[in-house]
Amino acid sequence: MCSVLSTHSLKAGYRVSAIAGFRFSKGWEMLAFLVPDSQRRSLEELDDRLDLAVGDSGAKRSAFWIMLTLSGIIAVAGVVADSTATVIGAMIVAPLSTPILGAGLGIATGRGALVFRSAVHVLLGLLLVVAFGYLFAQVLLNPTNVLTNSQVLGRTSPTLADLMAAIATGFAGSIAITRRDVGDVLPGVAIAISLVPPLAVVGVCLGSGAPSLALGALVLFASNVVAMVITSTLVLVVAGYARESRTTESPRHGRVFLLLASALVVVAIPMVINSLTSLWVRQIHDAAEQWLASVPDAQVGSVTWQADTAVIEVLGPQDLPPIGELEKSIDALVPWNPQIVVVHAVGSRIEAVQ
Repeated sequence: MCSVLSTHSLKAGYRVSAIAGFRFSKGWEMLAFLVPDSQRRSLEELDDRLDLAVGDSGAKRSAFWIMLTLSGIIAVAGVVADSTATVIGAMIVAPLSTPILGAGLGIATGRGALVFRSAVHVLLGLLLVVAFGYLFAQVLLNPTNVLTNSQVLGRTSPTLADLMAAIATGFAGSIAITRRDVGDVLPGVAIAISLVPPLAVVGVCLGSGAPSLALGALVLFASNVVAMVITSTLVLVVAGYARESRTTESPRHGRVFLLLASALVVVAIPMVINSLTSLWVRQIHDAAEQWLASVPDAQVGSVTWQADTAVIEVLGPQDLPPIGELEKSIDALVPWNPQIVVVHAVGSRIEAVQ
């Protein structure tokens, strides 16, 4: 009986060790695929690149603030001039991704001091760029009409698509910073993540008396930062940098990830609302076109959502179909019964004869 039990025990132990070995092998293959050992940067190299207090800290800090100042000025000028090319230039110059990735490195390796220093640099950089935007809006003789500026409108109503792009871009930037052979993609990452331009929009909107638009741009910036911190922490932990850390106490990643996930949910809530609003606006526009299908020369203009009211601009003849029909169609689309306001311009579109 004893020999039978020992035989079963040996078999069970073999199965456990085989499963563990299989998992370890698969985990090592994934790690090698993510960051090949031949291209992997050491922890010391990452510290030198991401920690502004390591090495020649004076030169690093001066370079950071000089480039951030110039990037902020370029971004604000691009927003005020409604110039996409200028704003892209500001994205490439912006150094804000360095302390954000540094915060991810600090979390992954359990170094609270690095996380704190990085957070301080991000916060001070935020205040600097917002101040530039506010001052530009105050000094200019004819400040930008933020309601018609494409650079502003494109950054004040972030949706879930923006969050998905931020997460994917965060992964790209984190992998690029850990591998020597893909460092050239960082300028593209800087363009995609869009850190400084939303802050420029925040400042311009505050200076132009549009705090609600400023809040939308701030949500976009916050979502980009949180997504970048989460993805960089994940990549650095998977890549094994937590094990290389010299800290005597192992990092408590579970609690940190829970906190970061909570922050991500908070910034995602307004983005979900914006996504639903965009969907409802398109559906309401289609419903209005069907409502006017029987009216010759009638056209639906813009559809905007203000609080719980849908404002529909209509160009057409004096007599329109009963608005009750449109209300029934919209009530079937939107979960609650929104207020409907139809702005009716009597007339028709006249095109010039060539």
